Amino acid sequence: MRVTTAFNRFLGLSATWVQAVAFEPDQIIVTVRLARRRLRCPDCTFSTRAVYDHRPKPSTWRHLDVCGRPLTIACSLRRLACPNHGVRIEQVPFARPGARVTSDFENLVVWCVTSMDRTAATVLCRVAWRTVNKIIERVVPATPDLSRIKDLVHIGVDEISWKRGHKYLTLVVDHDTGDVIWGAKDRTAVTLKAFFEQLGPDKTAELEAISMDFGAPYAKAARECAPNAAICLDPFHAVAMATKALDETRRDLVAEMKRVDPEKAKTFKRTRYVLLHNPENLTDNQATQLTDIKRYGRGIWRAYQLKEALRSIYADHSLSFDDSRWLLDRWISRAQRSQLSQFIKLAKTLRTRFDEVTNAWFYGITNARNEGTHSAIRTIFARAHGFHTAEAALSIINLCCGPTPIPGPHPTQVQAA
Repeated sequence: MRVTTAFNRFLGLSATWVQAVAFEPDQIIVTVRLARRRLRCPDCTFSTRAVYDHRPKPSTWRHLDVCGRPLTIACSLRRLACPNHGVRIEQVPFARPGARVTSDFENLVVWCVTSMDRTAATVLCRVAWRTVNKIIERVVPATPDLSRIKDLVHIGVDEISWKRGHKYLTLVVDHDTGDVIWGAKDRTAVTLKAFFEQLGPDKTAELEAISMDFGAPYAKAARECAPNAAICLDPFHAVAMATKALDETRRDLVAEMKRVDPEKAKTFKRTRYVLLHNPENLTDNQATQLTDIKRYGRGIWRAYQLKEALRSIYADHSLSFDDSRWLLDRWISRAQRSQLSQFIKLAKTLRTRFDEVTNAWFYGITNARNEGTHSAIRTIFARAHGFHTAEAALSIINLCCGPTPIPGPHPTQVQAA
Protein backbone atom coordinates (compact mmCIF):
# COMPACT_ATOMS: atom_id res chain seq x y z
CA MET A 1 0.00 0.00 0.00
CA ARG A 2 1.29 3.41 -0.92
CA VAL A 3 1.95 5.86 1.90
CA THR A 4 -0.51 8.38 0.44
CA THR A 5 -3.24 5.73 0.36
CA ALA A 6 -2.45 4.76 3.95
CA PHE A 7 -2.68 8.37 5.18
CA ASN A 8 -5.79 8.90 3.09
CA ARG A 9 -7.55 6.17 5.06
CA PHE A 10 -5.75 7.01 8.29
CA LEU A 11 -6.75 10.69 8.43
CA GLY A 12 -10.29 10.19 7.14
CA LEU A 13 -10.70 13.83 6.03
CA SER A 14 -13.98 14.33 4.19
CA ALA A 15 -13.90 15.51 0.55
CA THR A 16 -10.08 15.51 0.66
CA TRP A 17 -7.38 13.46 -1.11
CA VAL A 18 -3.84 12.99 0.15
CA GLN A 19 -1.26 13.81 -2.52
CA ALA A 20 2.07 13.58 -0.68
CA VAL A 21 3.54 12.81 2.75
CA ALA A 22 6.85 14.29 3.96
CA PHE A 23 8.54 13.05 7.13
CA GLU A 24 10.46 16.01 8.54
CA PRO A 25 12.74 15.75 11.62
CA ASP A 26 10.25 17.61 13.86
CA GLN A 27 6.89 17.00 12.14
CA ILE A 28 4.95 15.15 9.46
CA ILE A 29 3.60 17.25 6.58
CA VAL A 30 0.67 15.83 4.62
CA THR A 31 -0.19 17.64 1.39
CA VAL A 32 -3.83 17.30 0.37
CA ARG A 33 -6.21 18.64 -2.28
CA LEU A 34 -9.93 19.23 -2.08
CA ALA A 35 -12.10 16.76 -3.97
CA ARG A 36 -15.06 19.08 -4.44
CA ARG A 37 -15.29 21.45 -7.39
CA ARG A 38 -17.57 24.07 -5.86
CA LEU A 39 -15.97 26.80 -3.78
CA ARG A 40 -17.74 27.71 -0.52
CA CYS A 41 -17.63 31.05 1.25
CA PRO A 42 -16.35 30.74 4.85
CA ASP A 43 -18.75 33.45 6.09
CA CYS A 44 -22.05 32.28 4.54
CA THR A 45 -23.66 29.46 2.57
CA PHE A 46 -22.77 30.88 -0.86
CA SER A 47 -21.01 28.46 -3.21
CA THR A 48 -19.85 28.72 -6.80
CA ARG A 49 -17.71 27.00 -9.42
CA ALA A 50 -16.15 30.27 -10.55
CA VAL A 51 -12.55 30.65 -9.33
CA TYR A 52 -11.40 34.20 -8.68
CA ASP A 53 -7.71 33.21 -8.45
CA HIS A 54 -5.33 30.79 -6.69
CA ARG A 55 -3.24 31.50 -3.60
CA PRO A 56 0.49 31.46 -4.41
CA LYS A 57 1.43 29.46 -1.30
CA PRO A 58 -0.32 26.50 0.32
CA SER A 59 -2.16 26.99 3.60
CA THR A 60 -1.30 24.82 6.60
CA TRP A 61 -3.28 23.48 9.59
CA ARG A 62 -2.12 21.74 12.73
CA HIS A 63 -3.71 18.28 13.10
CA LEU A 64 -3.72 15.59 15.79
CA ASP A 65 -0.29 14.18 16.63
CA VAL A 66 0.82 10.90 15.12
CA CYS A 67 3.03 8.68 17.30
CA GLY A 68 3.99 11.70 19.40
CA ARG A 69 4.98 13.83 16.40
CA PRO A 70 3.05 16.91 15.22
CA LEU A 71 1.17 16.48 11.96
CA THR A 72 0.59 19.42 9.62
CA ILE A 73 -1.88 19.44 6.73
CA ALA A 74 -0.98 21.57 3.72
CA CYS A 75 -3.39 22.48 0.93
CA SER A 76 -3.33 24.94 -1.98
CA LEU A 77 -6.55 26.94 -1.87
CA ARG A 78 -8.54 29.01 -4.31
CA ARG A 79 -10.38 32.27 -3.83
CA LEU A 80 -13.95 33.13 -4.78
CA ALA A 81 -15.93 36.34 -5.18
CA CYS A 82 -18.83 36.21 -2.70
CA PRO A 83 -21.65 38.69 -3.45
CA ASN A 84 -22.12 39.28 0.28
CA HIS A 85 -18.55 39.33 1.65
CA GLY A 86 -16.35 40.05 -1.35
CA VAL A 87 -13.26 38.05 -2.26
CA ARG A 88 -12.68 35.23 0.23
CA ILE A 89 -10.51 32.15 0.53
CA GLU A 90 -12.59 29.01 0.06
CA GLN A 91 -13.68 27.10 3.14
CA VAL A 92 -12.14 23.68 3.79
CA PRO A 93 -14.22 20.78 5.18
CA PHE A 94 -11.73 19.79 7.88
CA ALA A 95 -11.30 23.15 9.68
CA ARG A 96 -13.51 25.93 11.01
CA PRO A 97 -13.43 29.37 9.33
CA GLY A 98 -10.41 31.42 10.35
CA ALA A 99 -8.71 28.53 12.17
CA ARG A 100 -5.12 27.45 11.67
CA VAL A 101 -5.81 24.07 13.26
CA THR A 102 -8.21 21.33 12.17
CA SER A 103 -11.61 20.75 13.76
CA ASP A 104 -10.42 17.46 15.29
CA PHE A 105 -7.53 19.26 16.97
CA GLU A 106 -9.85 22.00 18.28
CA ASN A 107 -12.22 19.38 19.69
CA LEU A 108 -9.32 17.79 21.55
CA VAL A 109 -8.23 21.13 23.04
CA VAL A 110 -11.77 22.02 24.10
CA TRP A 111 -12.26 18.65 25.77
CA CYS A 112 -8.94 19.01 27.61
CA VAL A 113 -9.91 22.45 28.94
CA THR A 114 -13.11 21.01 30.43
CA SER A 115 -11.11 18.34 32.27
CA MET A 116 -7.87 20.06 33.29
CA ASP A 117 -6.32 23.49 33.76
CA ARG A 118 -5.13 25.40 30.71
CA THR A 119 -1.45 25.00 31.54
CA ALA A 120 -1.81 21.22 31.37
CA ALA A 121 -3.84 21.55 28.17
CA THR A 122 -1.15 23.69 26.53
CA VAL A 123 1.56 21.19 27.49
CA LEU A 124 -0.43 18.16 26.32
CA CYS A 125 -1.52 19.70 23.02
CA ARG A 126 1.69 21.72 22.52
CA VAL A 127 -0.01 25.04 21.86
CA ALA A 128 0.15 28.51 23.39
CA TRP A 129 -2.26 30.02 25.91
CA ARG A 130 -3.59 32.46 23.32
CA THR A 131 -4.26 29.61 20.92
CA VAL A 132 -6.33 27.82 23.55
CA ASN A 133 -8.36 30.99 24.21
CA LYS A 134 -9.00 31.54 20.49
CA ILE A 135 -10.07 27.91 20.05
CA ILE A 136 -12.55 28.17 22.93
CA GLU A 137 -14.03 31.40 21.58
CA ARG A 138 -14.30 29.86 18.11
CA VAL A 139 -15.83 26.53 19.14
CA VAL A 140 -17.98 27.76 22.04
CA PRO A 141 -19.25 31.37 22.00
CA ALA A 142 -19.36 33.47 25.16
CA THR A 143 -23.18 33.30 25.17
CA PRO A 144 -25.37 30.50 23.73
CA ASP A 145 -27.89 31.20 21.00
CA LEU A 146 -31.12 31.85 22.91
CA SER A 147 -33.24 31.25 19.81
CA ARG A 148 -32.35 27.54 19.95
CA ILE A 149 -33.48 27.10 23.55
CA LYS A 150 -36.99 25.63 23.76
CA ASP A 151 -39.51 25.16 26.58
CA LEU A 152 -37.95 27.83 28.78
CA VAL A 153 -40.46 28.54 31.57
CA HIS A 154 -38.52 28.62 34.87
CA ILE A 155 -35.22 30.48 35.14
CA GLY A 156 -32.93 31.60 37.95
CA VAL A 157 -30.87 34.80 38.02
CA ASP A 158 -27.84 35.32 40.23
CA GLU A 159 -24.41 36.93 40.20
CA ILE A 160 -20.97 35.43 40.70
CA SER A 161 -17.60 37.09 41.25
CA TRP A 162 -15.07 36.36 38.51
CA LYS A 163 -12.27 38.62 39.73
CA ARG A 164 -11.23 40.48 42.85
CA GLY A 165 -12.37 44.05 43.29
CA HIS A 166 -16.13 43.45 43.03
CA LYS A 167 -16.03 42.17 39.46
CA TYR A 168 -19.26 40.27 38.85
CA LEU A 169 -21.04 38.31 36.16
CA THR A 170 -24.81 37.95 35.84
CA LEU A 171 -25.80 34.36 35.05
CA VAL A 172 -29.19 32.99 34.01
CA VAL A 173 -29.86 29.30 34.66
CA ASP A 174 -32.60 27.07 33.27
CA HIS A 175 -34.24 25.37 36.27
CA ASP A 176 -35.36 22.37 34.22
CA THR A 177 -31.94 21.49 32.76
CA GLY A 178 -29.51 23.23 35.13
CA ASP A 179 -27.65 24.79 32.19
CA VAL A 180 -26.28 28.33 32.23
CA ILE A 181 -28.15 29.72 29.24
CA TRP A 182 -26.88 33.31 29.36
CA GLY A 183 -24.25 35.45 31.04
CA ALA A 184 -22.93 38.99 30.90
CA LYS A 185 -20.61 41.35 32.72
CA ASP A 186 -21.83 43.35 35.76
CA ARG A 187 -24.91 42.81 37.96
CA THR A 188 -27.23 45.71 37.15
CA ALA A 189 -30.80 46.00 35.91
CA VAL A 190 -29.48 47.02 32.49
CA THR A 191 -27.48 43.78 32.32
CA LEU A 192 -30.55 41.61 32.91
CA LYS A 193 -32.63 43.70 30.50
CA ALA A 194 -30.15 42.75 27.78
CA PHE A 195 -31.03 39.09 28.41
CA PHE A 196 -34.74 39.71 27.89
CA GLU A 197 -34.00 41.69 24.74
CA GLN A 198 -31.98 38.81 23.31
CA LEU A 199 -34.62 36.30 24.41
CA GLY A 200 -37.28 38.17 22.47
CA PRO A 201 -40.85 39.19 23.41
CA ASP A 202 -42.42 35.85 22.45
CA LYS A 203 -40.15 33.67 24.60
CA THR A 204 -40.19 36.23 27.40
CA ALA A 205 -43.98 36.02 27.49
CA GLU A 206 -43.69 32.22 27.97
CA LEU A 207 -41.71 32.59 31.21
CA GLU A 208 -43.71 31.55 34.27
CA ALA A 209 -41.32 32.13 37.18
CA ILE A 210 -37.95 33.77 37.82
CA SER A 211 -36.03 32.95 40.99
CA MET A 212 -33.56 35.47 42.40
CA ASP A 213 -32.20 36.89 45.64
CA PHE A 214 -33.50 40.03 47.35
CA GLY A 215 -31.38 42.40 45.25
CA ALA A 216 -33.39 45.27 43.76
CA PRO A 217 -31.77 45.57 40.27
CA TYR A 218 -32.77 42.10 39.04
CA ALA A 219 -36.32 42.44 40.34
CA LYS A 220 -36.68 45.82 38.65
CA ALA A 221 -35.58 44.42 35.29
CA ALA A 222 -37.89 41.41 35.65
CA ARG A 223 -40.92 43.56 36.48
CA GLU A 224 -40.33 45.82 33.49
CA CYS A 225 -39.37 43.24 30.87
CA ALA A 226 -41.25 40.10 32.01
CA PRO A 227 -44.43 41.30 33.76
CA ASN A 228 -46.18 37.95 33.22
CA ALA A 229 -43.46 36.00 35.07
CA ALA A 230 -43.73 35.57 38.83
CA ILE A 231 -40.70 36.69 40.83
CA CYS A 232 -39.68 34.03 43.38
CA LEU A 233 -37.39 35.37 46.08
CA ASP A 234 -35.01 32.70 47.34
CA PRO A 235 -35.94 31.24 50.80
CA PHE A 236 -32.29 30.73 51.71
CA HIS A 237 -31.65 34.45 51.46
CA ALA A 238 -34.69 35.21 53.64
CA VAL A 239 -33.34 32.97 56.42
CA ALA A 240 -29.84 34.41 55.87
CA MET A 241 -31.23 37.91 56.38
CA ALA A 242 -32.83 36.76 59.66
CA THR A 243 -29.52 35.23 60.73
CA LYS A 244 -27.74 38.48 59.95
CA ALA A 245 -30.38 40.43 61.89
CA LEU A 246 -29.81 38.12 64.87
CA ASP A 247 -26.04 38.63 64.74
CA GLU A 248 -26.38 42.42 64.56
CA THR A 249 -28.90 42.41 67.42
CA ARG A 250 -26.57 40.31 69.55
CA ARG A 251 -23.68 42.66 68.84
CA ASP A 252 -25.66 45.78 69.72
CA LEU A 253 -27.20 44.37 72.91
CA VAL A 254 -23.89 42.95 74.18
CA ALA A 255 -22.18 46.29 73.56
CA GLU A 256 -24.92 48.03 75.53
CA MET A 257 -24.68 45.41 78.29
CA LYS A 258 -20.93 45.97 78.61
CA ARG A 259 -21.56 49.58 79.49
CA VAL A 260 -24.18 48.72 82.13
CA ASP A 261 -23.08 45.37 83.59
CA PRO A 262 -19.66 44.16 82.35
CA GLU A 263 -19.81 40.95 84.42
CA LYS A 264 -23.13 39.91 82.95
CA ALA A 265 -21.87 40.68 79.48
CA LYS A 266 -19.20 37.98 79.89
CA THR A 267 -22.00 35.40 79.80
CA PHE A 268 -22.48 36.15 76.12
CA LYS A 269 -18.80 35.92 75.20
CA ARG A 270 -18.20 33.56 72.27
CA THR A 271 -21.88 32.86 71.73
CA ARG A 272 -22.07 34.00 68.14
CA TYR A 273 -21.80 30.54 66.59
CA VAL A 274 -24.11 29.08 69.23
CA LEU A 275 -26.84 31.45 68.07
CA LEU A 276 -26.17 31.08 64.37
CA HIS A 277 -26.03 27.28 64.31
CA ASN A 278 -29.15 25.15 64.11
CA PRO A 279 -30.11 23.83 67.58
CA GLU A 280 -29.96 20.19 66.47
CA ASN A 281 -26.29 20.62 65.51
CA LEU A 282 -25.08 22.06 68.85
CA THR A 283 -22.62 20.24 71.09
CA ASP A 284 -23.29 19.71 74.82
CA ASN A 285 -21.26 22.79 75.79
CA GLN A 286 -22.98 24.91 73.18
CA ALA A 287 -26.40 23.67 74.38
CA THR A 288 -25.46 24.80 77.90
CA GLN A 289 -24.51 28.23 76.56
CA LEU A 290 -27.85 28.41 74.78
CA THR A 291 -29.63 27.68 78.08
CA ASP A 292 -27.75 30.57 79.72
CA ILE A 293 -28.77 32.84 76.85
CA LYS A 294 -32.39 31.82 77.37
CA ARG A 295 -32.10 32.65 81.07
CA TYR A 296 -30.28 36.00 80.84
CA GLY A 297 -30.48 37.00 77.18
CA ARG A 298 -33.86 38.74 77.01
CA GLY A 299 -33.60 40.65 73.71
CA ILE A 300 -30.97 38.25 72.36
CA TRP A 301 -33.18 35.28 73.16
CA ARG A 302 -36.20 36.91 71.49
CA ALA A 303 -34.12 37.55 68.40
CA TYR A 304 -32.97 33.92 68.42
CA GLN A 305 -36.57 32.71 68.67
CA LEU A 306 -37.57 34.87 65.71
CA LYS A 307 -34.75 33.49 63.62
CA GLU A 308 -35.65 29.90 64.47
CA ALA A 309 -39.35 30.54 63.86
CA LEU A 310 -38.67 31.82 60.35
CA ARG A 311 -36.31 28.94 59.64
CA SER A 312 -38.89 26.39 60.77
CA ILE A 313 -41.48 27.84 58.37
CA TYR A 314 -39.16 27.26 55.45
CA ALA A 315 -37.89 23.91 56.77
CA ASP A 316 -41.35 22.32 57.16
CA HIS A 317 -42.09 21.02 53.66
CA SER A 318 -45.34 19.38 54.81
CA LEU A 319 -47.07 22.76 55.09
CA SER A 320 -49.54 23.72 52.41
CA PHE A 321 -49.13 26.92 50.43
CA ASP A 322 -51.92 28.68 52.33
CA ASP A 323 -50.56 27.56 55.72
CA SER A 324 -47.09 28.79 54.81
CA ARG A 325 -48.46 32.19 53.83
CA TRP A 326 -50.46 32.43 57.05
CA LEU A 327 -47.46 31.50 59.22
CA LEU A 328 -45.22 33.97 57.43
CA ASP A 329 -47.82 36.70 57.90
CA ARG A 330 -47.97 35.92 61.63
CA TRP A 331 -44.17 35.94 61.83
CA ILE A 332 -43.99 39.38 60.20
CA SER A 333 -46.53 40.75 62.68
CA ARG A 334 -44.57 39.26 65.56
CA ALA A 335 -41.28 40.71 64.27
CA GLN A 336 -42.84 44.15 63.89
CA ARG A 337 -43.84 44.10 67.58
CA SER A 338 -40.48 42.75 68.79
CA GLN A 339 -38.93 46.20 69.46
CA LEU A 340 -35.76 44.88 67.79
CA SER A 341 -34.75 47.34 65.09
CA GLN A 342 -33.04 44.81 62.83
CA PHE A 343 -36.03 42.45 62.81
CA ILE A 344 -38.46 45.33 62.33
CA LYS A 345 -36.49 46.29 59.24
CA LEU A 346 -36.54 42.68 58.00
CA ALA A 347 -40.27 42.39 58.64
CA LYS A 348 -40.88 45.54 56.59
CA THR A 349 -38.91 44.03 53.68
CA LEU A 350 -40.85 40.76 53.83
CA ARG A 351 -44.17 42.61 54.10
CA THR A 352 -43.38 44.81 51.10
CA ARG A 353 -42.36 41.83 48.96
CA PHE A 354 -44.76 39.31 50.51
CA ASP A 355 -46.12 37.92 47.22
CA GLU A 356 -42.64 37.56 45.72
CA VAL A 357 -41.45 35.76 48.85
CA THR A 358 -44.35 33.30 48.88
CA ASN A 359 -44.15 32.65 45.10
CA ALA A 360 -41.18 30.39 45.83
CA TRP A 361 -43.54 28.04 47.69
CA PHE A 362 -46.19 28.13 44.98
CA TYR A 363 -43.85 27.37 42.07
CA GLY A 364 -41.46 25.22 44.10
CA ILE A 365 -38.26 26.81 42.77
CA THR A 366 -35.35 28.38 44.59
CA ASN A 367 -31.87 29.60 43.76
CA ALA A 368 -30.42 26.27 44.89
CA ARG A 369 -29.91 25.35 41.24
CA ASN A 370 -27.88 28.54 40.74
CA GLU A 371 -25.80 27.94 43.86
CA GLY A 372 -25.01 24.39 42.76
CA THR A 373 -23.90 25.68 39.38
CA HIS A 374 -21.80 28.34 41.11
CA SER A 375 -19.92 25.63 43.01
CA ALA A 376 -18.93 24.01 39.72
CA ILE A 377 -18.01 27.41 38.23
CA ARG A 378 -15.78 28.31 41.20
CA THR A 379 -13.97 25.00 40.74
CA ILE A 380 -13.42 25.90 37.10
CA PHE A 381 -12.16 29.37 38.06
CA ALA A 382 -9.73 27.90 40.62
CA ARG A 383 -8.48 25.39 38.09
CA ALA A 384 -7.87 28.14 35.54
CA HIS A 385 -6.10 30.39 38.13
CA GLY A 386 -8.22 33.38 37.11
CA PHE A 387 -9.08 35.23 33.92
CA HIS A 388 -8.01 38.54 32.42
CA THR A 389 -11.37 39.39 30.83
CA ALA A 390 -15.02 38.73 31.58
CA GLU A 391 -15.48 37.35 28.06
CA ALA A 392 -12.90 34.62 28.71
CA ALA A 393 -14.68 33.68 31.95
CA LEU A 394 -18.06 33.55 30.18
CA SER A 395 -16.64 31.35 27.43
CA ILE A 396 -15.36 28.76 29.88
CA ILE A 397 -18.68 28.88 31.79
CA ASN A 398 -20.63 28.23 28.61
CA LEU A 399 -18.13 25.53 27.66
CA CYS A 400 -18.47 23.58 30.93
CA CYS A 401 -21.95 24.54 32.18
CA GLY A 402 -23.85 25.75 29.12
CA PRO A 403 -26.27 24.02 26.75
CA THR A 404 -23.74 23.92 23.92
CA PRO A 405 -22.79 20.28 23.21
CA ILE A 406 -19.10 19.62 23.70
CA PRO A 407 -17.45 17.63 20.89
CA GLY A 408 -15.47 14.56 21.83
CA PRO A 409 -11.66 14.54 21.94
CA HIS A 410 -11.45 12.27 18.87
CA PRO A 411 -13.59 11.72 15.78
CA THR A 412 -16.47 9.37 16.54
CA GLN A 413 -16.38 7.90 13.06
CA VAL A 414 -13.46 7.78 10.67
CA GLN A 415 -14.61 8.14 7.09
CA ALA A 416 -12.80 6.26 4.37
CA ALA A 417 -11.58 8.28 1.44
